This record gives sequence, C-alpha cells and structure tokens, in this order.
Amino acid sequence: MIENQKPMTKEDFEHIRKEITRFRAMYKFALDEISTKVNILKEEFQLIHTYNPIEHVNTRVKSGDSILKKMQKKGIPLSLDAIEKEIKDLAGIRVTCSFVSDIYRISEMIQNQADIHVVEVKDYIKYPKPNGYQSLHLLLQIPVFMSDRTVNVNIEMQIRTIAMDFWASLEHKIYYKYQGNVPEKLTLELKEAADTASALDRKMERINQEVNILKETDQEKEMLFNPAEMMTDLLKQMDLEKKK
Repeated sequence: MIENQKPMTKEDFEHIRKEITRFRAMYKFALDEISTKVNILKEEFQLIHTYNPIEHVNTRVKSGDSILKKMQKKGIPLSLDAIEKEIKDLAGIRVTCSFVSDIYRISEMIQNQADIHVVEVKDYIKYPKPNGYQSLHLLLQIPVFMSDRTVNVNIEMQIRTIAMDFWASLEHKIYYKYQGNVPEKLTLELKEAADTASALDRKMERINQEVNILKETDQEKEMLFNPAEMMTDLLKQMDLEKKK
C-alpha cells in the first residue's frame, strides 16, 4: 500500500516557485554578463580598430521542453540540482565571425578575462564531428552576484564562421524535420556540403591574408614619402614658376 503524499502547502508552493524563478534568472543574468563582454569587444573593434571580426551574436536559454527531453534521454532525475549538474548547455551564446582565424582570436580574448573560468574547450574545427559539423565550443563559468550569494553559472559559447553557421542551421532544420532519422542520401549530401563550406572558409582566409599583405605594402609605400620633403619640393617648384 502506497502512503498518501503530504499535501503541498501554500508555503511549499511559494518556495518551489521562487527556486525555479531564481534558477532560470541565474542563467539569464550569466548570459547578460557574457553578452556584455562580447559586445564590448565588438564595439572596441568598431571604434578603435580598422577591422571587426565579430559579425553576429545570438543568445538562448533552453526551453522547458528541451530540458525535459534531455533529462529523459540521459535518465536525469527531476530536480534543479541534477539539471544544473548534468546539463551544461542550458544557456548558450553564439558568436559568428568572418574567418577561421577570427574564431581563435575571439576565443583567446574571452579566455584571458580574469573573471571567467574555462571549464572545457571542444575544437570541432580541427576535429570535426562525423557528420561534418564544425565550431569551437567553450564551456565557461560566469560569476553571477545575486543579492544573497555569488553563483558560478555554466555558459556554453559557440564560435563559428558564417559558412559554419549556415551549414549548422540547415542541418538542424533537416534533423528536426526527420525527427533524427535523416535519410542516408541527405546525410551524405550534408557531409559534402560541410566539406564545401570548409573549403570556402579556407579560400576566403587565403584571400583575406593576401589583401592584408597588399594593404601593408601600400602603407609602407605611403611611409616612404616624407611630408617635410614634399613641402620643400613644392615650395621650390612654386618659386621657380614665379621667376619665369
């Protein structure tokens, strides 16, 4: 015989509501923190430097349905502590760059920030997934200063190129449409598309490097001209014209 559970009181319900609200808020606040850091870098590049490597920034917190599905898949018990411990990508930020070199440049800047703890780095660019997926994943802990405590919150940062992001978006839509059972023909075509996107990234990187070399050469040529000498020559030429 199963004993009847103790009825939930109004106080019990209010406590649970507050804990769930606090739990979701922590991830929102952590995303606000990391978003601010990325946007500061983006604005600095726009104001001070001649080139901005950050194209787009997106953030997301997993929906309740997504969390439940992942819990069921992993066999995780229904508790906030278990969710926090076992699901590391509850909140994520995606940074889209122009070139592969930009990915590692942004990654280094983020990892060097003193108040960020790097938990794990997964390089799916050097070591792509079997289906062709490429991206750099950083699992970061961001300190969130609440009214009564400081909490280190896990945030997943994905850094990828525009080509990688386009492929990942297409693959996700196809995977969702077929509910994970993607036909083999489409799987092979997606892998080919991933290889094509990777080749495009490499080609664009080479073009960018060539442009930068030409730009440096042009700057060196400009530096060969001495402004003082140019002014002296101009004055001499004007003086000669007056004497004619």
